[in-house]
Amino acid sequence: VDLQVCTSKNPTCCTKKMEERYQTAAKQDIQQVLQTSSATLKFLISHNAAAFQETFEMLIRLAENYTSTLFCNAYRNMAAEATVHVQEFFTDVGLFLFGTDVSTEEFVNRFFDTLFPVVYNHVINPGPTDISLEYAECLRVARRDIRPFGNVPKKAIGQMGRALLPSRTFLQALNLGIEVINTTDHLHFSKDCSRALLRMQYCPHCQGLTLSKPCMGYCLNIIRGCLADIAEVDLHWRGYIQSLEELSRAMSGAHDIEQVLLNFHSLVNDALVQARVNGPELSEQVNKICGPPIRKPKESPGCSFDPKKDNQALKMFSRDSEETLTNRRKEFISHLRLYRAFYGGLADQLCRNELAAADGLPCWNGEDVVRSYTHRVVGSGIKAQSANPEVKVKGTDPVISQIIDKLKHVIQV
Repeated sequence: VDLQVCTSKNPTCCTKKMEERYQTAAKQDIQQVLQTSSATLKFLISHNAAAFQETFEMLIRLAENYTSTLFCNAYRNMAAEATVHVQEFFTDVGLFLFGTDVSTEEFVNRFFDTLFPVVYNHVINPGPTDISLEYAECLRVARRDIRPFGNVPKKAIGQMGRALLPSRTFLQALNLGIEVINTTDHLHFSKDCSRALLRMQYCPHCQGLTLSKPCMGYCLNIIRGCLADIAEVDLHWRGYIQSLEELSRAMSGAHDIEQVLLNFHSLVNDALVQARVNGPELSEQVNKICGPPIRKPKESPGCSFDPKKDNQALKMFSRDSEETLTNRRKEFISHLRLYRAFYGGLADQLCRNELAAADGLPCWNGEDVVRSYTHRVVGSGIKAQSANPEVKVKGTDPVISQIIDKLKHVIQV
């Protein structure tokens, strides 16, 4: 008599305790089914997010090596000092790519600012001794006025901004995709939905009907009711996949991170050549702003960078990577497109593949085993649920609203 949900006219073998256990099982079952249905999609995104991140890390290392090698080969006497600034620069590139708030303009400018005293000391006005720290600081501050590297820094700022931002956005979007799936995989079910799941899956057991499965229409009403919030994600998920596709297509030419990073060393070379050619005029300008150089005893170690150390792995990488990045993106997007309607069709997929009886077979309608389900079957989404005969659905879950806002934001970005 004390059953809450699995009440029936016929005798029943369930106690209140069993009903409570069944209630827990019904919730666990649906969570399990949700997680199974999204597992391949989740793996697709997380696997690719990791692979792209690794490729970007590799590219940064390779570009850093190219730039340090340039100094070792062509400007040996200042290589040790310059390599420190090269490392700092590529650390900033990595921080920006992987989501830290640094500005590309700022770190490109910082690189050329710190490079100028080194170039002045060894190329423009080399002396038997080194310039003092105070003098080097004056040069660093004056670099933007003196413009020893012509328009190369400006060019570098443009290239870095155009190429790094799309890749950074791409990675952020993939990580958001994983967050969306984790959120919908661990949905919080209302009391009304939990009871409906119990009635659908385990109440027949209380009447000894352990083999009967729910009718298709009955299953759709309950699962569409329970997943009404998730169905609201559908529109934004489609938009998300479409904008990822557009972003991926745009990540070529001037926006190709690979070209820009791996050609950075030749930009630096152009900058150094300009400084050397305009040496005499630059010296005059420097004297006007900072006075004649103040020098201290020389301490310039040779080249501390060992290009051979990394190059084997990196050479193989650079050969493969030409086709890797673009192709990998294309392949990933073409797989991801298959999941465009994932959230819109989720309830139907669960009933068809997992939960409901096949058409034409006797099935459970919540009270009895019948030939077919006679109530009206409602559509997906919150609005459609007002007419749902099996589940009452209140407003949207705030957690789902939040994830929808994040999707809208990343689409705008």
